[in-house]
Amino acid sequence: MTSTALPGTPTGVASVPRTARRAAPPKILVLVVAVLTICFAGPLLFVIYRNVRLGADYGNILTSSRTWGPFWRSLLLGTTVATLSAVVGTGLAWVTIRTDVPGARVWRLLAPLPLVFPSFVGATALISAFASGGVLEQAVSQLGIEVPELAGFWAAVLVLTLFTYPYVFLPVAARLRRLPASLEESARLLGRSPIGVFTTVVAPQLRTSISAGASLVFLYTISDFGAVQLLRYDTLTRVIYSNAFADQALVMALSLLLAVVALAVVWFEGRQLSRQLVFADSAQRVALPIRLRTSRWPVLAVLGVFFAFALVGPIVSLGFWALRGIQSDRTSGSLLISTDGLASAIGNTVLVSIVAAILTVLVVLPFAYYSARHPGRPSRLASSVVISGFAMPGLVLAISFVFWVVNSDALFRFYQTLPLLIVAYILHFGAQAARTSEVAVGALPDGVEDAARVLGAGRLRRFLSIELPIITPGLLAAMGLVLLSTMKELPATLFLRPNGFDTLATRIWASMDNISLAKAGLESLILLAVSAVLTWLLILRHAESAG
Repeated sequence: MTSTALPGTPTGVASVPRTARRAAPPKILVLVVAVLTICFAGPLLFVIYRNVRLGADYGNILTSSRTWGPFWRSLLLGTTVATLSAVVGTGLAWVTIRTDVPGARVWRLLAPLPLVFPSFVGATALISAFASGGVLEQAVSQLGIEVPELAGFWAAVLVLTLFTYPYVFLPVAARLRRLPASLEESARLLGRSPIGVFTTVVAPQLRTSISAGASLVFLYTISDFGAVQLLRYDTLTRVIYSNAFADQALVMALSLLLAVVALAVVWFEGRQLSRQLVFADSAQRVALPIRLRTSRWPVLAVLGVFFAFALVGPIVSLGFWALRGIQSDRTSGSLLISTDGLASAIGNTVLVSIVAAILTVLVVLPFAYYSARHPGRPSRLASSVVISGFAMPGLVLAISFVFWVVNSDALFRFYQTLPLLIVAYILHFGAQAARTSEVAVGALPDGVEDAARVLGAGRLRRFLSIELPIITPGLLAAMGLVLLSTMKELPATLFLRPNGFDTLATRIWASMDNISLAKAGLESLILLAVSAVLTWLLILRHAESAG
């Protein structure tokens, strides 16, 4: 397909209509996508199968206030958190990449880290900070300020927004690094202000990335249990977890309801994105940073306050727990914080996270090409199946894996093995990599690909020499999302891990379950430190050099 420039489009920039006609997809691509779709559909098929076998009274379940009250609260929470995360993640990406704010590289390193907090740990850390005698209460008590109790809807919105906005930040930051410099420079030459350039030129080009990230935030929020449970906000997942072993018919019916919501959201989003335009510039010059001038210090202050809540507060609260345990140890003379097996847990966490991140991106890359280069109902259906698994509560997903493996002679040998655990990570977090990778592939300029084809470059050569360098930032962002999410994943790990295979997340859970807050605080801080190192070494450093 030959792209033509839209009226008013800067020179050298090609517009790629999403609805443009393309050649039929290669048969091998269709076959691979079909096979992978069946694999990703496993948890959904399990839920459907269990619903049929259990014969739940759907009329009573779907009309009961016990269902619809939590259901509407889940939708309200998911929509609110997704909207705020879109604003925060996009603004943070633009400020740290496109402006001369002091310490931009440091802020870019810190920005993805809140994602690594398990929701129950992050919520507990903030609750303890807000509680009477907590870190925040002690800090402001001298000023006569009364700290409110952290509970209810707005508390859940605050906590989940702070710990999920990286779902938007990473893909938006990746897209900003590849956005044509000519777009912004032309607008600046016409006299538009930095805000005007962002709202009229940059934001429309980020729409696909923002939408992809916001949809992940929505799906994560409606499936989260830890934060809403601790903050006493009654959502559908609270009903599912509280009835997990008492009323399986209700649990499976509500899980199917969540899956239907996920399919509907993804389907609607796919239809909207198929009508959008993407601009690509073969030169890929990096735009000059916007000078904030006198605004740089207020912007810096806003960043400081934000990260005080998203990172500093939880870290100080966790450190407070660990420090109190260490002080008690010095007083009593006995070791209260055991570090036995900690080094092994760190190694296990690093191993499975890196392997899962790499394999997940490789597995979903065919979906990304199929959806971005051959949009239509089949591709939207495949994407919907992949992403629906992310809306499944972690407990239901883990049970589905146990069911399929235990009831299959061929698969039973893999029960409680590392390969099965990694497959579970891939199927659960494939949605994160799929949406971000699809946006990256969708931004490929058709003109460059057509020119390479005319010059005789084969499919593999075109991919390695032309396409891969362009989509690398997006793929690295996808890897980052999977990496951070895998490091904190709990239900599937608890159910499917090999005997004696501990990760930092499972140790934190055990410590919290035993009310060993000092130990949980220390282990959470280690998890955050390991995440920061891996994010920088494997994701951010290479993304910046690729951009």
